[in-house]
Amino acid sequence: MTVRTLVIDGEPVGAREGETILAAARDHGIVIPTLCFLEGLSAVGACRLCLVEVTGAPRPLAACVTRVAEGMEVATDTPRLRAYRRMILELLFAEGNHVCAVCVANGHCDLQAPAAAQGMTHVRFPYRTPARGVDASHDRFVLDHNRCILCTRCVRVCDEVEGAHTWDVAGRGAGSRVIVDLDQPWGTSDTCTSCGKCVQVCPTGALFEKGRGAAEMTKRREFLAYITTARQAHRWVR
Repeated sequence: MTVRTLVIDGEPVGAREGETILAAARDHGIVIPTLCFLEGLSAVGACRLCLVEVTGAPRPLAACVTRVAEGMEVATDTPRLRAYRRMILELLFAEGNHVCAVCVANGHCDLQAPAAAQGMTHVRFPYRTPARGVDASHDRFVLDHNRCILCTRCVRVCDEVEGAHTWDVAGRGAGSRVIVDLDQPWGTSDTCTSCGKCVQVCPTGALFEKGRGAAEMTKRREFLAYITTARQAHRWVR
């Protein structure tokens, strides 16, 4: 195994060749905020919340998809990065209809938590207040497009872990949205196995279990590490 030495926030750290900046930072207790990233799923660099500054790079880079290199110098917490991250969070809030007080994920939300950590008390951008629907056609689960941030965690877990590929993304730009199969009601899907993995990895209240009230929807993501580790160890192969 080849080891690369780099500097993160002024501290020399070691990382495996091919490892990402995010993984190297986490191995050494350095916190980089993330939103679309989830251990056990492929990294897509969609939210850009994990932006870091790399000496010599013309622009900030997403730590979840940028590989380490020998001698690389990385800064994870600068005034510029804090400004970028706050702007990203504000834009996400302005783009959808996020009313935390009445959300099922209030207090258990991966969008709400970094906003609070950044000290975000208001949004400087005009709210789009889009007219988005709610799909409650499934027997057990609900899809609320108003709270979806297009992190694609549901798409990736359904494809990479469950193997059903029920979820996908349709549209472009501000008109993009997650869809079931060929854009049909969730309850009519022939591919959905009702496993609930998409619900558990969703960072917000966009996917939740029926019967949950405000602040009641906690997500149990420990299953993902268990499944991926078991597969790597061929635990279920005879």
